[in-house]
Amino acid sequence: MIALLSLYADLAIGLITLFLLMSLLVSGLNEGFVRLLSIRSKFLWAYLRDTLDGSDAQGRSWLPAKVRDVFAALPFTRDPRPAFSDQPAPTQARPMPAEQAPADDTMTRHLYERVREIDHPKTGRTSIANLPPERFAVAVMEMAAAEPNGVEGLLDKLLELKSPLHSHLKGVWESAQRDMERFRKGVETWFDAEMQRLSMLYRRYVKWVVAALGLVVTLLFSLDGVEFAKNVLRDNAYRAAVAAAASGGPEAVEELKNKCTRPGESSELASCITETLSSPALVQALGNAIVSVSVPPDGEPAMAWNGAAWWDRVTTPSHWPGFLVTYVAILFGAPFWWDLLRRVTGIRPRG
Repeated sequence: MIALLSLYADLAIGLITLFLLMSLLVSGLNEGFVRLLSIRSKFLWAYLRDTLDGSDAQGRSWLPAKVRDVFAALPFTRDPRPAFSDQPAPTQARPMPAEQAPADDTMTRHLYERVREIDHPKTGRTSIANLPPERFAVAVMEMAAAEPNGVEGLLDKLLELKSPLHSHLKGVWESAQRDMERFRKGVETWFDAEMQRLSMLYRRYVKWVVAALGLVVTLLFSLDGVEFAKNVLRDNAYRAAVAAAASGGPEAVEELKNKCTRPGESSELASCITETLSSPALVQALGNAIVSVSVPPDGEPAMAWNGAAWWDRVTTPSHWPGFLVTYVAILFGAPFWWDLLRRVTGIRPRG
């Protein structure tokens, strides 16, 4: 009974470890793409362009409206971010013009002038990816102070510019009963709620990206979860055979040699056992990638093109259920598998 429980525990730990490693790889790739393409910054400024200046010249929203826009338009073709400036914010905010050209970013540039002291250059555009509600509210108050009639003058200018921000600030101003401090806190509360809504939208779109990356990783590594589970069980049986041969007689040794070597081949039992035990199921699973990495006993790690064998695995229908198992497991995410690994192994967090 104990041996059976140990067998199931080894199987569970092996599967969890494989899925954890693949989930970490997908998360790392996603984070790398997000940083490389400045997705978070573009997402924030796309929302600000929509809220401050409205849609673009074609009447389209700057925020992604379709999954296709998440993969193509926002990362590569439509950059809503204002140009970077290495100058500090002006001592006094400039009054806004009475009108702007269609699809202009007048309001967005005015806002950037008030917050650019926390910016640093990146491909000629701002890299600001997080705007605290308190800082946004202060920027609004500074822009209002530049108008002759204060907040009322700012609201009039926003109405003339046909800025979508007018209706939001108008409601906050009326609910604050024209009290400046209550208006500032109201703007903070409103913008904080908007950032929470934006974060939910961002996470929803990121799920599509993670799903695509999970499929790519599963196929590139040709990870068959069912096959991996069988290999884990086979490894346990082989280790048990080695232990039995160590304490058994010549018959046990001969049986182990028959298991280790293929028919018609001759090999030293010690080297055969060493080679087999040094290639556990996890190593074998990762060795099915389109590019395999091998580490010989007396040499440097070598990479080899494994395209033919990889294509045979990918196009073999018997592997497809295993690919599906791996793909679905990756979608659960690294935090899920790490928590499950801690529960199975008894690892406790520090503190």
